[in-house]
Amino acid sequence: MTESTDQYELNTADMSLDELRAEIEEIDRELVQLIARRTYVADTIARVKDQEGLPTTDEAQEARVMDRAGENADRFDVDSNLVKAIFRLLIELNKVEQRENR
Repeated sequence: MTESTDQYELNTADMSLDELRAEIEEIDRELVQLIARRTYVADTIARVKDQEGLPTTDEAQEARVMDRAGENADRFDVDSNLVKAIFRLLIELNKVEQRENR
């Protein structure tokens, strides 16, 4: 069972082009804020890994993240390949930052 985007369609059906663009602008700001939050938590994880002598890369954890991304994409009826590609970029960004900070 998927969570449909119908709830969003109902809220945006009567909006003007400018209102819709303003809505996209707000969503984009929220996305960047969430990426910043995720990056902060990933940096904290990197410090813990360093303290515990753990490697930067954890393939099992990466697989779990990708599985969750796919499940969430399906749940919200969004293209799973696109969502997974975005998460691959986020994971790589975090790994690069972790390596640079060690």
